[in-house]
Amino acid sequence: MRVALHALCGAAGAAWRESFPLRGRDVARWFPGHMAKGLKKMQSSLKLVDCIIEVHDARIPLSGRNPLFQETLGLKPHVLVLNKMDLADLKQQQKIIQHLEGEGLKNVVFTNCVTEENIKQVIPLVRGLVEGSYRYHRGENLEYCAMVIGIPNVGKSSLINALRRQHLRKGKATRVGAEPGITRAVMSRIQVCDRPLMFLLDTPGVLSPRIESVEMGLKLALCGTVLDHLVGEETLADYLLYTLNRHRLFGYVQHYGLDGACDDVTSVLKRVAVRLGRTQKVKVFTGTGDVNVIQPNYPAAARDFLRTFRSGLLGPVMLDRDVLQSLPLAAP
Repeated sequence: MRVALHALCGAAGAAWRESFPLRGRDVARWFPGHMAKGLKKMQSSLKLVDCIIEVHDARIPLSGRNPLFQETLGLKPHVLVLNKMDLADLKQQQKIIQHLEGEGLKNVVFTNCVTEENIKQVIPLVRGLVEGSYRYHRGENLEYCAMVIGIPNVGKSSLINALRRQHLRKGKATRVGAEPGITRAVMSRIQVCDRPLMFLLDTPGVLSPRIESVEMGLKLALCGTVLDHLVGEETLADYLLYTLNRHRLFGYVQHYGLDGACDDVTSVLKRVAVRLGRTQKVKVFTGTGDVNVIQPNYPAAARDFLRTFRSGLLGPVMLDRDVLQSLPLAAP
């Protein structure tokens, strides 16, 4: 589909910048009390663990990670698991890995907890890191213990359950959900392997109390790390449409049976609502009498648009493409 990019990403395509409800860098509403308490409890539990497994969303591999983790959780061996790789466009995977290595993250694994792709790499990697490091306060204890950390809704509990399925042939040990905030407290140790004997500590998702920019906040929201109503479903839908058009990902046109790509979120959501049957007749009083008007349910249409994107039906996407484009070319 040949579409002029400037026509789709102009002023109308950036209307979300004006409607984003959380101004500036103060995003205290995104950092509720249980997050602060969870971070303190993680720190107090450090003496019980040999390694940190940080889980993050592969669609935003270079942004949105909580800098407080590094400041608070010290120098334990660190594995970065970039989960939901099936939803991410990883054409520049080598460039991502190279950049992360430059930041000191040399142990990176891309995973899909649904199909368990690359899950088998995690336990051997943790074991190797622990055996090659000094086990603070752990002495000659033969078992291994790692703490699983990350921002909300990146798949921490899903990773634990996938590891249990792989190594113990057992079902779920932790509750998972599509919304952030399912895990609210540091849990007791969960066994994920018997050879070697390894336990993991599940932890609540903790966002950074400060978000660097409006666009980073919207990327995080698109990935479901905060509840949609804190930003607004229609604002998120507007940013999603802007992103899809900017990346030339026009799968939404075919999925919803539109006439073509469009930068007007109101027009798109109106078509989505009609296609889904999410409309209602409203009586409008005029000077010449009552008129019945079909009114689309815009919030319902926006929720379906977001849900369709998050399920991968609009194709894989790299939300950090702008960050990647600003980096030097990866070495061959």
